[in-house]
Amino acid sequence: MASVVFVHGVGKQYLSEDSLARDIVPELRGGTRLAGGPVPTEDDVSVAFYGDLFRPRGARASHYPHYDAADIETEEEFTLLMAWWAEAARTDPQVPGPGETGGRGPVSWAASRAMRLRTVRAALDALTGARFLRGVFDQVLIGDLKQLTGYFTDSSVRSAARERLAAQITPETRVIVAHSLGSVIAYETLCDEKFSTGWDIHTLVTLGSPLGMGALVLDRLQPEPVARRAAWPLPLRSWTNIADTTDVVATVRDLRPFFGSRVTNLTVHNGAHMHDSTRYLTAVETGQAIVAGLAREDGNDQCAI
Repeated sequence: MASVVFVHGVGKQYLSEDSLARDIVPELRGGTRLAGGPVPTEDDVSVAFYGDLFRPRGARASHYPHYDAADIETEEEFTLLMAWWAEAARTDPQVPGPGETGGRGPVSWAASRAMRLRTVRAALDALTGARFLRGVFDQVLIGDLKQLTGYFTDSSVRSAARERLAAQITPETRVIVAHSLGSVIAYETLCDEKFSTGWDIHTLVTLGSPLGMGALVLDRLQPEPVARRAAWPLPLRSWTNIADTTDVVATVRDLRPFFGSRVTNLTVHNGAHMHDSTRYLTAVETGQAIVAGLAREDGNDQCAI
């Protein structure tokens, strides 16, 4: 039974648990080898897969929906896109910021539809031209954005994703490694006493996590934070949060103000693919966090914030 469970991020709706594992498991094991091991066996690593929950029924597997600027349909989607744009401009000098595109500054959701469309178009053009996002198509970017925001509005997807993760956790599981939206699912599942009672999870490793994004993510977590102070998942002994310095999804890289001082924040360099899960997994920092979680001895250090 698996001692390490990996939870993927957005954009995996056309994969399966098996196809994802073919990429993830070797890279996770390779990261622990770079960290000096011991290296978990293939049987020691499982994948909690939920991507199919976002797959449109009857859609052709080789095609994303043909999203364009007009498909940014809610205030949450618009605000998230603006946050990604601002972060890309902050970390890449070649990306013009929201106030540098010939307009009169940032546009809010309350603006006219025509102004919002122009702003969305400018944001998409800026993001898809960013050094670390070059080659990403509008429909992929918008689709990923919709999955992150949609998780909080579709209760059936939210519940099913948490159940998928809980089903992979056994009494032998010691480390949860969660990428992107997967970090939200992991956090909420670990906090849910319906699932987590009796679990002995030593370590949570979050990669490229959006958990610190205020009103868009943090304030919508279950359980709901109080004054932006979130509960510590009781099955958890330690938490390492890892982010590339240019990862626009992990716009808030220090989670300690929200989840407590026991969170360890580390930065890595993922090259041209700043949010790619396999780049995160092969980072020695990720391998070290996994190895430490597997080696951690039992102790009575659980508490709530």
